[in-house]
Amino acid sequence: MYGIINKAIQDLVIQKFGEEKWETIKNNSGIGVDFFISNETYDDGITYKMVGAISEETNIPVNELLFAVGEWWILKVSKEKYGALLESGGSSLHDFLVHLPVFHNRIMLIYPKINAPEFRVSDIEDNSIHVHYYSNREGLHDFVNGVLHALGTMYKTEVEVELLESRANGSDHETFKVSW
Repeated sequence: MYGIINKAIQDLVIQKFGEEKWETIKNNSGIGVDFFISNETYDDGITYKMVGAISEETNIPVNELLFAVGEWWILKVSKEKYGALLESGGSSLHDFLVHLPVFHNRIMLIYPKINAPEFRVSDIEDNSIHVHYYSNREGLHDFVNGVLHALGTMYKTEVEVELLESRANGSDHETFKVSW
């Protein structure tokens, strides 16, 4: 993963728990990285180790932690660093989600080495849409759930997100129904 993801996780921990707690987590995780460079790639194992160490140190279950990181990613990191790019996705949650499948194409211009997930949409209605999430990284559907909720917040739209299909249940991807 790119360092910007790991840096976002670090910043969330520091904001919620303080610098001292981050240092403890960093040391306990065994990641061996003192600081993250946003546009450098890091082994995915570093991110997973960090999340595990944060969960252990804070007693926050991994699924809740990943959800919080997904929200943080949209409401803090993406809005600050990529506000114009987010805004180009549409003027409503519906528009943004319809255009989500091409969103990472624009991200690839910024991060050419990105191993981005793929999104597809189906069952497009006036007040709901199915978002299909494909990734070679396992266990991040709670992050995506947090992202989807945060997009609702960003567009001032109360959302309900339901996980319809999951790789944990034999599917080859996750399918979320986003309703508003």
